Amino acid sequence: MNALYLVAFRSILKKEINRFTRIWVQTLVPPAITMTLYFLIFGNLVGSRIGEMGGVSYMEFIAPGLIMMSVITNSYSNVASSFYSAKFQGNIEEIMVAPVPHYVMIAGYVGGGVARGLCVGLIVTVVAMLFVNISLHHVGLVILTVFLTSVLFSLGGLINAVFAKSFDDISIIPTFVLTPLTYLGGVFYSLSLLPEFWQGVSGLNPVVYMINVFRYGFLGFADISVPLSVAIMVGFCVALWTLAYYLISRGIGLRS
Repeated sequence: MNALYLVAFRSILKKEINRFTRIWVQTLVPPAITMTLYFLIFGNLVGSRIGEMGGVSYMEFIAPGLIMMSVITNSYSNVASSFYSAKFQGNIEEIMVAPVPHYVMIAGYVGGGVARGLCVGLIVTVVAMLFVNISLHHVGLVILTVFLTSVLFSLGGLINAVFAKSFDDISIIPTFVLTPLTYLGGVFYSLSLLPEFWQGVSGLNPVVYMINVFRYGFLGFADISVPLSVAIMVGFCVALWTLAYYLISRGIGLRS
């Protein structure tokens, strides 16, 4: 990446970071409050009745999944809302005609989504430490998983924004696709509790693999092969990056 491309990337990234930090009360505080309620209700009240799961307390079991859920939601929404706003206001045309490759623009927006996802993930982790002792079994795997997940859903938010024709379209995917996949991704339960048929069906849910690896990084056990889960995450990232690049390079959804 030459100096011109680097300046363009850093400019977009800085704009995206300034965007969500400027309104931090709306972007960073709500996830902390929401996760606090999850820990209070599912951890203290429900968890005390469930007991242990996977050899650890129920609160320890759900903590990695709740952290990952916040990363997924915020990475996705940050890019989806920002990119669509730029498209709606006509600002995206200025970037499209700039003398920089489209992959630089994609990297800038995705970088902003990753930055917000990681910030929220860190905040939720601090909140979790107020309720449960956080231990890391494999630090490198935790960092890799949260980064790949944030990249993946930032790309998903970008693709959603490309096809969106109104602000209402931005909420369709999170409501009808993202939320069900997340809640059915093993955040609150172990896949081993499901009948064999539903375990197979769960294997079609990409979120299962992300939460599976992330939980392994914290607790040291997993329901699915960790190398397989990492490979699937990388594969999804490559596929969505390729799709996003194709759509933007062709101007699909961007040119009237």
